[in-house]
Amino acid sequence: MCGIFGYFDANKRQLPESLFLKMGEVITHRGPDGRGTYHDKFGVGLGNQRLAILDLEHGDQPFVSDDGQIVVVQNGEIFNHLELAEELASCGYPCRTHCDTEVILRLYEKEGIDCVSKLNGMFAIAIYDKREDALYLIRDRVGEKPLYIYQNDGRTLFGSEIKAILQAEPIKATNPKALNQFLAFNYVPPPLTMFEGVEHVLPGHWLKISRTGTELNCWWDLACIETEDKSEEEWIDKFNTVLDDAVRIRLRADVPFGAFLSGGVDSSSVVGLMSRHLASPVKTFCIGFDDPKFDESPYAQSAADRFATEHSMQKVAPNMIDLWPMATYHCDQPHGDVSFLPTYKVACLAAEHVKMVLTGDGADELFAGYDKYKNFFNVNNHDMSEAAFRESYNDNISLFTEEQRQTLFSPEFRQQLASLSVNDVTDPLYEKSKKMDRINQALYIDTMLLLPGNNLVKPDRMGMAVSLENRAPFLDYRMIELAFSMPGGLKLHDGVTKYIYKKAVSPLIGEELAYRKKQMFTVPVGEWFKTELADMCQDLLVSEKTKSRGLFDYNYVHQLYDNHCAGVENNTRELRALMAVEIWFRKFVD
Repeated sequence: MCGIFGYFDANKRQLPESLFLKMGEVITHRGPDGRGTYHDKFGVGLGNQRLAILDLEHGDQPFVSDDGQIVVVQNGEIFNHLELAEELASCGYPCRTHCDTEVILRLYEKEGIDCVSKLNGMFAIAIYDKREDALYLIRDRVGEKPLYIYQNDGRTLFGSEIKAILQAEPIKATNPKALNQFLAFNYVPPPLTMFEGVEHVLPGHWLKISRTGTELNCWWDLACIETEDKSEEEWIDKFNTVLDDAVRIRLRADVPFGAFLSGGVDSSSVVGLMSRHLASPVKTFCIGFDDPKFDESPYAQSAADRFATEHSMQKVAPNMIDLWPMATYHCDQPHGDVSFLPTYKVACLAAEHVKMVLTGDGADELFAGYDKYKNFFNVNNHDMSEAAFRESYNDNISLFTEEQRQTLFSPEFRQQLASLSVNDVTDPLYEKSKKMDRINQALYIDTMLLLPGNNLVKPDRMGMAVSLENRAPFLDYRMIELAFSMPGGLKLHDGVTKYIYKKAVSPLIGEELAYRKKQMFTVPVGEWFKTELADMCQDLLVSEKTKSRGLFDYNYVHQLYDNHCAGVENNTRELRALMAVEIWFRKFVD
């Protein structure tokens, strides 16, 4: 885990050294253990902020080939680096360290850019190949690790966080299309960002940037996975085999590590498998709240007892809304999901003891774990026409519908948008997934949008804020491919979410943990908007400062808030999103 930054100038203009170093300094939280750079006079710079997890003594980046022609930096971990290093050594490309970044270098020396398909990991990689005079920027399959670029006047800037780019190019312009998408989805889906001209490299893609232009290539396509026909017993066996190995290879570290444990089926399954592979007790971490409606800590304790973990639990005040501006700073973009805040608190707790944790992230999107899937498919919508299904599911995942955004936005802001529709985001995904059954199609949409847009931003940014690495076994590409080769009816079956998954792990974690009602990792902020946070709401929603931006019809915003306070409507999510926009403006634009 680390942070990367750098640039490539087609006109061979060198970025001032002071600005280049500032790109790294501003993301020191991602890698406080050291900074390494490559910076030449022909307009190329690659940098790394290191969080030392593997080969602490010899793992400093960049890694440079013996002939000086190839330079590599990465943010992330390659979990199968030991197997790859053994294969490389047998082919005459031995590694001199035990660092996974050297494995990337040697593999690239041997196979070129196609080597990325052999990497099992979470990564954002930059490779400068002097022989081609080209920079490759590579992002992992589902977007566990962030990677942003900004291109202007022949210069490409890149970084693990947008704030690194802002050190070299202080962008103030807001992207209207991104704001429209944020209010449609409650997050900004890649490739757009809130900063005009800054793009989020798409998961499963690489860019080749040369003196003559930029080439975009998709190197992994989830839509290509074919559904398979197996018995339940065969699926259970395959699921358990893949998950067990995904956990095993994520235990490779030269520093203390542990796991987040909520007592839900995902984290309990990961901790249960960790306990099988480790000789010493697993270190587990959770936070609790005084309000039992939101407190999962008793379930976490039950799982900790079952697997005899070394468990740390900390009770925290549920109202942690004062952390929202800090979380926005680390995210670079507005996020209306307040579960970022308790995620930050549990990361703080873990970081006092370890440098890396395993988590259950990704399982809900792969195996239909959210109630929204059960609620959506509880009517006979499997037989809908394709057009009706698209419209219906888009409404299901929308924050503000197109009609509502028509009312929400001011006339002046609407003029900046050619269209309020976000079908240009969703339609290509529906087209690519047409051969899937409807449940898998819905999960595919969320895996391609919700995961990289929001749900993987949360563990990365909140963990990195305190220099803590997060590893997610469910996002091993073998597990992702297994999930989408499985019929959707085995995931959501007779109203049971994660049907086959729960059957698979019940012997490991017990039926009580496997089948307990899912509890969202959140706090009752909607009620506080009416009482203790009322002044904050008024300030962020309808103050003169907010109105001066001219983005919204503020009479409509006032109506949303008044109806919420009166109990006429529950507008918690809508109000959170609008407040998040204003917090972002005050943090990054003002």
